[in-house]
Amino acid sequence: MERKQIVIFGGCFNPPLNSHFSLAQQIINEYENIEKIVFVPVNSKYQKADLIDNEHRYKMLELVCKKNDKLDVSKTEIDSDRPLYTIETLRIFQAKYSEYEIAFIIGSDNLKELNTWQKADELTKDFKIYVLERDKDNIEEIIKSNEFLNKNKQAFIKAKDNITSNLSSTFVRNKLKNGKSIKYLTPDEVVEYIEENKLYQ
Repeated sequence: MERKQIVIFGGCFNPPLNSHFSLAQQIINEYENIEKIVFVPVNSKYQKADLIDNEHRYKMLELVCKKNDKLDVSKTEIDSDRPLYTIETLRIFQAKYSEYEIAFIIGSDNLKELNTWQKADELTKDFKIYVLERDKDNIEEIIKSNEFLNKNKQAFIKAKDNITSNLSSTFVRNKLKNGKSIKYLTPDEVVEYIEENKLYQ
């Protein structure tokens, strides 16, 4: 019998979008062994322009995740006193959920550079990796053309019936800066939270 999985979905979530949640739900729909998907927002110590405070990004995710028992959000990275490598975050979850298999989600844009990540060999040996195709990327071709990825192809799971979205958090932030509505781009709870706290203005 397949082991149950906890799947880690890391990112800035600045702000979280409808597409983040629809992708998570799509993966849950496809794979019955997934216990839950955990959103792990990066620490604001991570050097990225326009990255708002940890607490706001955590709260926006929490407002949506608490309505779905298959979704959760974690402060693992935002509570750290320094930015964590992916391998470190996954090891923390591995220790916390020892009875589960730990997997994580990346986009095909990150797949191309996975061989440069910290302890990439351990990542592919010890964890399953769900890969979401971005733009016109072809996952099979990316793996085939990269020696490291090809050697470790057993680690990768191509998300079936992938929902593709070119919508970015940058696009949404720019709408907000220009005083435009972001309704239908992000969940209503997130829209309300942004308005209440006057974020991204």
